[in-house]
Amino acid sequence: MRRFAGRPAADPRAFAVASWLLRYPGERLLAGRPELAREAAALRDRRVREPLARFAAAFAAEPSGRALAERWIATFETRRRTSLYLTYYTHGDTRGRGMALLRLRKLYRAGGMPMEHSELPDFLPAMLEFAGSAPDGWGEALLREHRPGIELLRIALREQRSPYADVVDAVAVALGAPGEGDRAHLEKLLRDGPPSEQVGVEPFAPPEVMPRAEAPR
Repeated sequence: MRRFAGRPAADPRAFAVASWLLRYPGERLLAGRPELAREAAALRDRRVREPLARFAAAFAAEPSGRALAERWIATFETRRRTSLYLTYYTHGDTRGRGMALLRLRKLYRAGGMPMEHSELPDFLPAMLEFAGSAPDGWGEALLREHRPGIELLRIALREQRSPYADVVDAVAVALGAPGEGDRAHLEKLLRDGPPSEQVGVEPFAPPEVMPRAEAPR
């Protein structure tokens, strides 16, 4: 996978910061909030820096870790429209999603970032982590492949007036304007929603990409 020709590379540090800010606020993340706020404030691109720094500063200033955890769960775990699992937007719960997940896991392994089995590879924070560290722009190109899903998530967060919209806004700005094909795909998703083929009781992904247990928090 190569970076898209003719498009300047985004600052990988922005993707790394966004990766942390979109994760569940467990103890490690809560302890690292001041450092994340400093990292966000030091980004070069003003259009990316401002929304990330705004969210990171408010995130660091919130005294209640429980309130942050409850907000994350209410935002990302109770509404399908704000799912952080990007292949859901393009494949729904179909067999095609399983192959997409398998491809992602193979790309991560090839890029030097093997995934833990407790986390699905289409989890946006994991994709952002890959974009922050993968060689030759692989991770950025991968995010561009999933631009319609990112835009759909962005729209839903804005409609809910969620503070997390700032983080996804920053990611979208870092990636640049979506292409014509991305816009057409987004319009179709907005009109029809994700594919709705049901796979019964069979898992939608091959066993090698399904999580063994829920990630600890």
